[in-house]
Amino acid sequence: MQRETVWQGRIVTLEIVDDFYEVARHAPAVAILAVRPGDGYVLGVEQPRPAINAVTWELPAGLIDPGEQPEQAAARELREEASLCGRLTFITRSFASPGFTDEEAFLFEAHDLVPCDGSPDPGEELHVAWRDPNEIWRNVADGTLATSSLTLLGIRHVLARQPERS
Repeated sequence: MQRETVWQGRIVTLEIVDDFYEVARHAPAVAILAVRPGDGYVLGVEQPRPAINAVTWELPAGLIDPGEQPEQAAARELREEASLCGRLTFITRSFASPGFTDEEAFLFEAHDLVPCDGSPDPGEELHVAWRDPNEIWRNVADGTLATSSLTLLGIRHVLARQPERS
């Protein structure tokens, strides 16, 4: 394969592969699914996303720093975005849109959460919001809630564990 870099940014590199494919090389990421005991609400953060010109509700998430393991990044992001610490278990990994980007994302579930010191990265405008997973699913379906595909994967994970309703 012949690769030509046409643009290099902080987290994205654009390439032309074999004079045909446009590929976005993207730093890997993590997301953290946290379910509140008792009511089953899911932890999310509301934040403005200029790329889609909307405020989204997403699982706490972020990029993996160079030299950092996915689980370490997940613990850091949970602390930074929600001021929470806990035990993490790996759920799955996925690719955002493999037709044009290699962005890989790792999904973890947080357990035994406790408050801890943390603050968002400079420039991030975050609001922590716990929500009912059924409401999230309905709001995404009716188009009133913008979110990420990894968040949807986490919500489906929660909903799949719920007892069926008749």
